[in-house]
Amino acid sequence: MFLVETDWLEKNLGNVKIVDCSWHMPQANRDGYEEYKKNHIPRSIFFDLDKNSSKETDLPHMLVSLNQWEKIVSEMGINNNDQIIIYDNSDVISACRCWYNFVYFGHKPELVKVLNGGFKKWVNENKVIDNEIPKIIKTKYKANELKNLVKNKKEIDENIIEKHFDVIDARNIARFEGEVKEPRLGLRSGNIKNSSCIPFNELINTNKTFKTKKEIAEIFKKNLKNINSNTVVFSCGSGVTACVLALAYSLINDKYLPKIYDGSWAEYGRI
Repeated sequence: MFLVETDWLEKNLGNVKIVDCSWHMPQANRDGYEEYKKNHIPRSIFFDLDKNSSKETDLPHMLVSLNQWEKIVSEMGINNNDQIIIYDNSDVISACRCWYNFVYFGHKPELVKVLNGGFKKWVNENKVIDNEIPKIIKTKYKANELKNLVKNKKEIDENIIEKHFDVIDARNIARFEGEVKEPRLGLRSGNIKNSSCIPFNELINTNKTFKTKKEIAEIFKKNLKNINSNTVVFSCGSGVTACVLALAYSLINDKYLPKIYDGSWAEYGRI
């Protein structure tokens, strides 16, 4: 189970590493780090999703190299055996992308969890917040890249014919069906051939918690013949909300580890 509840975290603040991965779509005109500096869950460390993505490509939010990831996590003061709780204050549940990064780079999956409901639920329950930036003692974190958890464009193209895995897109229906322009310049509208669509927000309640396992299973049954499959790959606009689908799917399929098309439509939709 990759989710943890707010009451549990409140009782275990001193026993875990807490990560704030608040990221906002550009049109939201919000700055995750500036908001973090004003208010956050005590002891939390900020994870900058843009800064901690690959600078060796013009594609957004692509995975960094193994050495770069080890440096990032070491500078966050996280050890290999730490239990990590990730949250956000974002409409796109960006904590799931940070969760995926940790799982991809080999942190024990049972030690990485997303806070159900995020900062919004925490605040609504009047739990303690502060603006103190924690002092970090650097570590020597060692990663283990699980390359089977990421797909590239070549593999996506080959799969259109070979059909080894299902591709599910987390964008909204209008973008998936090409009825509206893409928000990023230089991208055509539409979708990957033979893919299907589950808009990520269909899996999220209004209070930012995930829907029940039963509700999630019913949603996935509309797109998958077998909801126990381990070959499902998720895509979206830039690799963020795809991870929301991946986490939701893992809630009903406990043997599943997140598999993401990292380039997503930012790559595939290029004109």
